Amino acid sequence: MATADMAAVLDGATVRTATGCIHGVPWYVENLAGALVKHKELPPAEALAGAIAETAIAHRDICDLQHPGTPSAALAIVQAHRDSLRYLVLGDVTLVIETTDGLRIVTDNRVSATANAERATADALPAGSPEKAEALVRMKHAELAARNVPGGFWIAAADPTVVSHALTGDISLRIVQRAAALTDGAARAVSPFKLYDWPDLLSALTTDGPSQIIKQVRAAEAADPEGARQPRNKIHDDATIAVVAFPR
Repeated sequence: MATADMAAVLDGATVRTATGCIHGVPWYVENLAGALVKHKELPPAEALAGAIAETAIAHRDICDLQHPGTPSAALAIVQAHRDSLRYLVLGDVTLVIETTDGLRIVTDNRVSATANAERATADALPAGSPEKAEALVRMKHAELAARNVPGGFWIAAADPTVVSHALTGDISLRIVQRAAALTDGAARAVSPFKLYDWPDLLSALTTDGPSQIIKQVRAAEAADPEGARQPRNKIHDDATIAVVAFPR
């Protein structure tokens, strides 16, 4: 999603359980993005809160928004406002901001700190096996029990108050050169595959573009088809990269 002053990357959460909702995650992400555009003049946290509330209203009468599996999404927002670049990260999307003073990397790893035992069990099983599928469902239930609760992780779903737990900040536009937002599937280029470090990734984005980075991630995923070398929930994950440049 992009406007003249705001850009956002949204990543719908994987569904492995019931959701209590007749809509799929793509519907939720599309409507949340559309609502963000309507609130683009507000600061990122207020814009996101308004977008979450508006999306909830759109289906609260036909879906159970209190269901623990109700559709949700991680996202990152950057917004140019006067002399500042405002940013917000909620969920496992990574934002990398290049400034004349160096890189600022904003990443929310709280979800990966949940369901540790269930995650370890799933990681030890080969991709595609019935045992892996069953372990991933158990892991998902454990993650959902920690979603949007104190001590767990926070993500956009049906409650706009989650924005108070987002990672936010602002940087003087005078020193900002570029910003890149990556879904966790795209951030695999750095971790776990170690194809780049963050400075090299930003350079590659400038010379080769996001599609080349994602192509290399896909090749690394394909070279480890059972997740034996790099254990992961999904062998292939959705990958999106948005880059915003601030020419001088």
